[in-house]
Amino acid sequence: MECKYFGRCGACSLYDGGYQAQLEKKIASIKELFSSYFQANIEIFQSKEQHYRARAEFRIWHNGDTISYAMTSKEKEVVLIDECPQVNEYIYELMPKLLKAIETKKIQEKLFGIDFLSATTGEMVVTLLYHRKLDQLWEEKVQEIAQELNISIIGRSRKQKVVLGNDYVIEKLLIDDKEFVYKHIENSFTQPNPKVNEKMITWALEQASAKGDLLELYCGAGNFTIPFATKFEKVLATEISKSSINAAKTNMQLNHVTNIEFVRMSVEEFIDAIEGGRVYNRMKHIDIDSYNFSTIFVDPPRSGMDKQSCALATRYDEIIYISCNPQTLYRDLEILTKTHSITAMAVFDQFPYTYHLEMGVKLKKL
Repeated sequence: MECKYFGRCGACSLYDGGYQAQLEKKIASIKELFSSYFQANIEIFQSKEQHYRARAEFRIWHNGDTISYAMTSKEKEVVLIDECPQVNEYIYELMPKLLKAIETKKIQEKLFGIDFLSATTGEMVVTLLYHRKLDQLWEEKVQEIAQELNISIIGRSRKQKVVLGNDYVIEKLLIDDKEFVYKHIENSFTQPNPKVNEKMITWALEQASAKGDLLELYCGAGNFTIPFATKFEKVLATEISKSSINAAKTNMQLNHVTNIEFVRMSVEEFIDAIEGGRVYNRMKHIDIDSYNFSTIFVDPPRSGMDKQSCALATRYDEIIYISCNPQTLYRDLEILTKTHSITAMAVFDQFPYTYHLEMGVKLKKL
């Protein structure tokens, strides 16, 4: 990736030598960290070298009536930018057009941020963040911009959300030559690198022996859950976020899947429920005894799993673990490898030009 802001903008922290050099540096670090757990080949899934991000957030910097996109340097200083080769082609092309339209319509007053959410189809939602109340005149001008640029626009200020168009995009991912459809809602978590996301889901499905039923913890909006439903007889998926559960149920309907039960519970609550603790109304529709779990899939937050959820995972024949933090994965493997052996490991370069790597691990009971 060629970027004129390398060394100044803090978004890319690892770029010397180009894409392959930074990736090799990260992989070498991973191999060293996990050498005591796994000595076999680690699968490597690369990213596109540029235009790989489907969502992005930028600060807005004011100089009189002129506005610019702004990022932060490593030294916490402002870096003004007019382009970002990280973002996909749709966002990249829209960025200068949008700023010009905002200035032309004179709606830049107290605008402090712009968020982009796009799909691989080109569908786009842009969120304009303000430190002022949005009035009818603002709405009329923004409606004109939305029509001119063929995008949806959301205005947000304190206790105010104005939607002009949709507050979501419909994403389409290709997994094992099968298309899956997802509703990605503005201001909610989605995987930022859709092509690497496709590789992560495909790898996870390949690891599943597909015997019996699947238990999934931290299911989010069903990113992995929906494809997994094509391989297992039944899937029981838990997630603490109400909005994510609602999105997951919508995604299940969009893909005409009927063998998933979603439960809005924390992992701690779920464990309490299945071990005969208190009775939870959210579990009343679940006949837990009807499930024959052979595999557990987890995709926890950066904090990883706790000892209780690790102990739950060790009950099952197979564990498939997707991690966004190798350090907490390493910690959790200390528990998981007491009862299971690692049979496969992979890295996914979700965030090129940074030190970050996503990982996947498959474990089987000893």
